[in-house]
Amino acid sequence: MAGPPPGVAAVRRAVRALLDDLPEGLVLVACSGGTDSLALAAAVAFEVDKTGRPAGAVVVDHGLQAGSDAVAERAARRCEQLSLRPVVVRRVTVTGGAGPEDAAREARYAALDAVATELGAVAVLLAHTRDDQAEQVLLGLARGSGARSLAGMPPRRGRYHRPLLAVTRADTAAVCAHDGLEPWHDPHNLDPTYARVRARGALASLDEALGPGIRDALARTADQLRADAEALDDLAAAWLATHQRADGLPAALLAGEPAAVRTRVLHRAALAAGVPAGALTAVHVGALDALLTRWRGQGPVSLPGPVTASRTPGADGRIVLTGPHRVE
Repeated sequence: MAGPPPGVAAVRRAVRALLDDLPEGLVLVACSGGTDSLALAAAVAFEVDKTGRPAGAVVVDHGLQAGSDAVAERAARRCEQLSLRPVVVRRVTVTGGAGPEDAAREARYAALDAVATELGAVAVLLAHTRDDQAEQVLLGLARGSGARSLAGMPPRRGRYHRPLLAVTRADTAAVCAHDGLEPWHDPHNLDPTYARVRARGALASLDEALGPGIRDALARTADQLRADAEALDDLAAAWLATHQRADGLPAALLAGEPAAVRTRVLHRAALAAGVPAGALTAVHVGALDALLTRWRGQGPVSLPGPVTASRTPGADGRIVLTGPHRVE
């Protein structure tokens, strides 16, 4: 008997490899009803049918467009038809954030976290593909955010897992076609207001100018930089754990650290003070770094959040960040 098409096999292999590495317990698929998440839901259902592992789904209704509740219910029914149980629909209110994408992301992850905790899930699976990874790296290049952004999305962060980072959108489309699934096509994916949509268009232009290998090259770049970025992040976290006090960060001591560690310490401190992650750019971190390396008595630095960073005078000066969550 002939096996499934190559794209379908690739998605199933990726899901199987992840499930084999997870501890026993419920896994949840974050499903929007789009091509990628439906393909992930179908592959998970196929694999757990052979092992008996419990698997369910979470559908987040962002309420950002008319009929979003109907879209969410349709996605939930698709997951139920795939024999995923339980299937939870959670409506969220999208407010604040550094922009519509960041606000929606924050609301979505808050909902996923809440459902996973309520159900005692061991993992939440996200359907980002290699194409998404390439777009993420391109956005990082555009923002000038350094190796952290160029490292792209990690395969795992806490309870969240991305088993499809090595497969393409063409592969997930193949799953939907093979399994007779009709995905929902989000109109926001055509709206150039969103940075990711613009990145997708830019990648299409790069494909035409440089060849289709550009997506693979960007994804490989992310893989190569991630280990280095994680090691530097660990050094920055250790520095903060050792030297951070209620009255701020010791400026002279931090100024003596290598730039790769120093800027990561400042980045982490800014996020801890309340700067939204998606709003913090290399320009902001550079302005913070100037308080250390080019100190001339300049005034405070204004950051998104709003957060303010300043340096206290004297040889024992300290960097103090104040905002929604004062760094102490």
